Amino acid sequence: MHTGQRRTTRDQTRRPDRMPGGRLTTDDRQQIATWLGEGLGYAEIGRRLERPASTVMREVTRNGGPDGYQAARADQDTRERARRQKQAEPPAPAMFDDSHGRDPVAVQELADSFTELLVQQGLPRMEARVLTCLNITDSGSLTAADLVQRLRVSPASISHAIAFLEQQGMLRRERDPGERRERYVIDDEIWLRNLIAAVQMNEALAASSRRAAEVLGADTPAGARFETSAELVMLVSSKLQEAMEEWRARLATSR
Repeated sequence: MHTGQRRTTRDQTRRPDRMPGGRLTTDDRQQIATWLGEGLGYAEIGRRLERPASTVMREVTRNGGPDGYQAARADQDTRERARRQKQAEPPAPAMFDDSHGRDPVAVQELADSFTELLVQQGLPRMEARVLTCLNITDSGSLTAADLVQRLRVSPASISHAIAFLEQQGMLRRERDPGERRERYVIDDEIWLRNLIAAVQMNEALAASSRRAAEVLGADTPAGARFETSAELVMLVSSKLQEAMEEWRARLATSR
């Protein structure tokens, strides 16, 4: 009988429309004030609200404590803190150089679409965002602090992304004379270096495939598959080499 009474009480206090972790509402605060007056603890109040006990404890502690908690005042103070925080938050710097009269909406749409394209090509999202940010900056050069501010991410995220992109040959590090901060730079040869890395990977893949064909036997289905793959990869690499030589010649002429 006692168990049944507890189940009934729980069912009556359960709020099926409550999403755990959401912000406390005015009604929630009124309930907290009422239950505090009845002598309930944080854990029981949290259970009734379907919130973590820690959420209730923080709410009460920062708004007068168990003896001084008032729902209306807590609601007002919370709104005021949120307003001050929003006003204090500095606007995010533009991702691009705005000295050319560009449409900021169009540039942001370009940045979003180019980032998505890079992600579809297999680049991790953070690395794609960093690369896009550098590409749409006229200088093609930004510091880690610049990237943190423009992308609104942690320094660690930028550090990991830079290390990956540098390994892929898609940017390089520079340091101005007398400066301690590094700058990350892209230039006209960014995709050329990336293609060089791709050719080197293809050559390694072709060599491994030919070795596999020898081990498995070139006259067997598995060996023949590896041999055919090696031929295709080397054909692609040779065409890439030709294209890169042509591009180098064009760059030399334009300069």
